[in-house]
Parts: sequence; C-alpha cells; structure tokens
Amino acid sequence: MSDYIENLKWRYATKQFDSDKELEESKIEILLDSVQLSASSYGMQPYEVLVIKDKETRRKLHPAAFEQPQILDASYVLVFCANTIIDEAYLDEYVENIVSTRGMKKEDLSGMKEMIMNAVISQPQENKIEWAKRQAYLALGNLLSAAAHYKIDVCPMEGFDPTQFNQILELEGKNLATAVIATVGYRSEEDQLQHAKKVRKPKEKLFHRL
Repeated sequence: MSDYIENLKWRYATKQFDSDKELEESKIEILLDSVQLSASSYGMQPYEVLVIKDKETRRKLHPAAFEQPQILDASYVLVFCANTIIDEAYLDEYVENIVSTRGMKKEDLSGMKEMIMNAVISQPQENKIEWAKRQAYLALGNLLSAAAHYKIDVCPMEGFDPTQFNQILELEGKNLATAVIATVGYRSEEDQLQHAKKVRKPKEKLFHRL
C-alpha cells in the first residue's frame, strides 16, 4: 500500500497536543502553501486564513471554543474566514490577478467575468457567504492531506462560537466571517485516540459504481 494512504491512516483529529513541541516555521509554511494551492470554485478563493500563534489571542479565543485544550496547546490556530463582500470589485481584482499572472488581456476574460457575475456575484448575500464558506472547507481538506503527508497533527474544529470569534478577532471590519478552524502542531504521547482504530464506512456502503 502506498505511503500516502498509510499517512492518511496515521492521521486523526488530534485532541491532545504536546505544548512543549513547537511546529517548525518551515513546516507551517508548507501547510500554508497547501492551502494557497487548494482548489476552489472558479479559482476565486473567497476566503482568508488567520494564522494565530500569539498566546494572548488564543487565551481570548479559548472560551469561545468551549475551552477545548487544543486552542492553547497546539502550536497554531488557523481560522478559515469567508469573505463577506463578494461583489464586482472583488471579481475585478480576481480578473486583474489572472491578467498579471498569465500575461493575458483583460478583454479576453470578459466572457468568464460575465459568467461569474451571473453565477456568483448576482446571488443574494447569504448565498454568497455560504458559498465562500464551502470553498474554505476545500482548503481545509488540502491542509489535512498535506499535514498527514508530513506527519504534522491537525484537529479540524467546528466546536466554537463563530459570532464570538468574529468579535474577538474584529473580523466584521475586515469583511470576514469565521467558517471553520484548525489547530496545528504535534500530538501528545498521552493522547490515547492516536492508538484507536479508524472507524469509517465500508467501501461497499460508501462507493456506488455505475
């Protein structure tokens, strides 16, 4: 069996981190690269990620995450935030990035812009935010796979109060809203979950070949 699959089996949602074992800067950069390279709808990446190492900030967030120890004990807390203003100006900035990166002419992208205007920008505000949050989850998936490959521990977390996170991190003024969080670092040897067998649906119930 490939090393990749074995590493995915090694991965689990780490509940107890070793607070004395700090993740190296080079490794957090690898994980951030994996997030940056994640797939997203139209490639727009309608989210931003707060990379929180500061202990005082994490102490403030701790109660808003129901006092789960990962917030304090992991090396980093990553807060995936959906962009809350996704308008024509946002789309224009994305188009300019394509023009600059690929050396294209703006007029060559007019058809693509019109398509995205109709499919995304014209949608109600709440629909756009939900769409942006789903894209953030795709980036989280990339993070989990990359972390498993490099034997870095991650705990994806939905157990938190997003309203409190938004207030503590002052996200409203940045046109952001918390979607999901992940704690990153190294597992504690005392975390017994690392020895538990992985529980998943059998393939015959999960996959249906047509």
